[in-house]
Amino acid sequence: MDVNQVLESTLSPDASTRHNAEQQLLQAAEHDFSAYVSTLAHELANEQAQPHIRSAAGIALKNSFSAREYTRLRDLQLRWRDRVAADIKTSVKDLALRTLASKDSRAGQSAAQFVASIAAIEIPRNQWPELMPALVANVGEGTDHLKQYSLVTIGYICESDDNELRDSLVQHSNAILTAVVQGARKEETNLDVRYAAIVALSDSLEFVRTNFDNEGERNYIMQVICEATQSGESRVESGAYGCLNRIMGLYYDKMRFYMEKALFGLTILGMRNQEEDVAKLAIEFWCTVCEEELAIEDDNALTQAEGGTELRPYFNFSRVASREVVPVLLELLAQQDEEAPDEEYNISRAAYQCLQLFAQAVGNEIVQAVLGFVEQNLRHADWHWRDAAVSAFGAIMEGPDEKMLEPLIKQALPVLIQMMGDDSVQVKDSAAYTLGRVCENVSDSIDPQTHLAPLIRSLFTGLSSNPKMAGSCCWALMNLADRFAGDPGATVNPLSGHFQDSITHILSVTESPTGGDAQIRMAAYEVLNAFVTNAANESLPIIAKLSDIVLQRLENTIVMQQQIVSADDRNTLEEIQTSLSSALLAIIQRLEREIKPQADRIMHVLLQVLNIVGAKSSVPDTIFATVGALANALEEDFAKYMDSFAPFLYNALGNQEEPALCAMAIGLVSDITRSLSEMSQPYCDAFMNYLLQILSGTSNGNQLRPAILQCFGDMAQAIGPHFEKYLSVVAQVLNQSSSMTLSDGAFEMFDYFVSLREGILDAWDGAILAMKQGKANSLQPHVDSIFKFLQIVGQDPNRSEALVRAAMGVIGYGYSLFLGNWHELTAFSDLAEAFPNGEYGEVLRSEWIVQLIREVRSSPEYAARTKETARWAREQIKRQPTGGQVSQMS
Repeated sequence: MDVNQVLESTLSPDASTRHNAEQQLLQAAEHDFSAYVSTLAHELANEQAQPHIRSAAGIALKNSFSAREYTRLRDLQLRWRDRVAADIKTSVKDLALRTLASKDSRAGQSAAQFVASIAAIEIPRNQWPELMPALVANVGEGTDHLKQYSLVTIGYICESDDNELRDSLVQHSNAILTAVVQGARKEETNLDVRYAAIVALSDSLEFVRTNFDNEGERNYIMQVICEATQSGESRVESGAYGCLNRIMGLYYDKMRFYMEKALFGLTILGMRNQEEDVAKLAIEFWCTVCEEELAIEDDNALTQAEGGTELRPYFNFSRVASREVVPVLLELLAQQDEEAPDEEYNISRAAYQCLQLFAQAVGNEIVQAVLGFVEQNLRHADWHWRDAAVSAFGAIMEGPDEKMLEPLIKQALPVLIQMMGDDSVQVKDSAAYTLGRVCENVSDSIDPQTHLAPLIRSLFTGLSSNPKMAGSCCWALMNLADRFAGDPGATVNPLSGHFQDSITHILSVTESPTGGDAQIRMAAYEVLNAFVTNAANESLPIIAKLSDIVLQRLENTIVMQQQIVSADDRNTLEEIQTSLSSALLAIIQRLEREIKPQADRIMHVLLQVLNIVGAKSSVPDTIFATVGALANALEEDFAKYMDSFAPFLYNALGNQEEPALCAMAIGLVSDITRSLSEMSQPYCDAFMNYLLQILSGTSNGNQLRPAILQCFGDMAQAIGPHFEKYLSVVAQVLNQSSSMTLSDGAFEMFDYFVSLREGILDAWDGAILAMKQGKANSLQPHVDSIFKFLQIVGQDPNRSEALVRAAMGVIGYGYSLFLGNWHELTAFSDLAEAFPNGEYGEVLRSEWIVQLIREVRSSPEYAARTKETARWAREQIKRQPTGGQVSQMS
């Protein structure tokens, strides 16, 4: 293999050439990884090589040690650890360290990433003890390039997500600090070096707690960072403010002295900096202060509620500083950029976010300062200041007491509604967003008789007037619909009198099938869904008529499908079909059983759309959700559509190239089997085959496993004793899933692991309920496995409350079945009932079960529902025959 040619081909603009080159590299790595990594390291270190070749070698080396999936990453790391000889490792590492001095910045950057990748493997195992001393020496004595990329290397090492590496870095804190502080000092004249040091210092702060606990060391670190905020170079200054943000988040309890002596003034100065990046990070410093103090208040309140006395230190930095900081934030609100896209995070938006946090942190004390600013600028000739005034008022809608805000809002609402007609679209957009904030947080201040009609009218006018306002108006209207929905099942609510006009307006905005602005149309359909979802019973006839219009529009898209001439046409049509399907979904969920007269027409059009959409379309996702809602509404009456719909469902289950659609199909199988009960039995063979195929696949099997296991449980409950034919293979899958363990340090997998165990419990729960109906003996070969898994769950400290509640249900089901509270059923809730003659009484009274139930019943961490499930478990076990023995449960 000509390594230079292959590396050059990896940068080719031609996809085929690039793919072939990447495959050659993968094959070379698999064939002889030692030779592969050695060759690439030599090419990276070769000062005579062309820069783009060295860059390609660096990319290939980085890819050899990186992967998104945790298991794949571990495999790649083991390849280096176990398949490369010690002398080659030493040679490769020396080449990488030497490359840090290269004048080719891309090579130095690649070498830094490569060194960090090896460090993640070797530092936790003490296999590269000379690395940190070497990097420190480079910073102290090396050339500028060597200093810079040695510091970059330290930064990459410290920012790693590898938990083993992060735990081991604490013992290297002195070396890390020596290097980064030396590079960050004002005496360092090379600004690239100083910036790299500041970034590395920010990344390392989590590992230097011991040093930060030392007052002398802490003072020196803070001095270096504070001096860096005044360096005159924007990258260094922004990096220094970023360091201060992290320090405030990590070491709040040690910041009182520095806030009084330096940080207060420095950050005010930084907020006024002409460099936007510097100003934003100075603003974010105060965001961090507010967030930290809000968290401390919450933590301390919880501690006191639980009878604790060890409270976190709380210095009221935000309250003390608000009189000086808030006026600056109000001024910065007026630095809007008229051309800025909605997603851009600029100074004005940073100031708005910070003002919101100050309102939450200091409450009523912020109101007067903001009101003065609002009154002064609400009628300003310059739209920037009008917009700032409106935004400032919206920012304080959460935090101050509602009783304090209520009279202000009543006074301000007519003005805000009037400003929905301002000459500036930016001001109108901010007015709409502020009205949304009022609806979300202080809706009791809105008088339905006085304010609701003009408020709804102004928001609908704004929605249809300009695409820039669509998002804010949509959000405000959805908040309005949610806050004025009234009690569930209410005959009327405050929206009832405005419901017909609102629906008419939305239908008018969305009427053009392909014309108009797509953003406005999509936003309007979202509002339609919110109004339908929150409609009172009095409005149900209107919703029933609405279903005709939505169906007609969806039917019209079938004809439009034949008129597509471009990709833009296709995207527009799919957006319309998605919006209409979502509207249909909301209508079905609100009408529930009353949708039955329209069911034939609904299924007909949905099947037509499924039949014509492209393979990569997102429309089927929404249609599947709509079908699921219809199945839930019709229950067993949905059976007549299954023969027509099943092929589409099977195709989605078999389409593992589209994991989102496949996941939706799995959920739909659960919906359909629950709805059809035993009538779903003719389709269960096919369902089971597809689900098992997904589990056996290499791409999505593990990702979708929890949902599939839950689906097994739903299927079992649906078909009852008929599930016996699947019990053996399902038990095999559950036992295999039960044996999966969470690797040490793999915290990113924790949520998945908990959901997997919950899926196992759901599956066993369904199987037990099914077999209890005359097939209990079929369970006997699996009971030992069930209890082994229960014991693992019970003794694992890393468990969620839902998992604990499920385990309680496993151990013994109380009275929920008899009380009709079917939703309380949890996994294994019927083991004791399935074997009422005490066959497993002794196991149910095992010490670990007794201890687990006692722990759950007495723990203040668990909700009443979980404790009640534990009580039910205890009562069920007590009912088991004991052979004359007295139960341990008390």
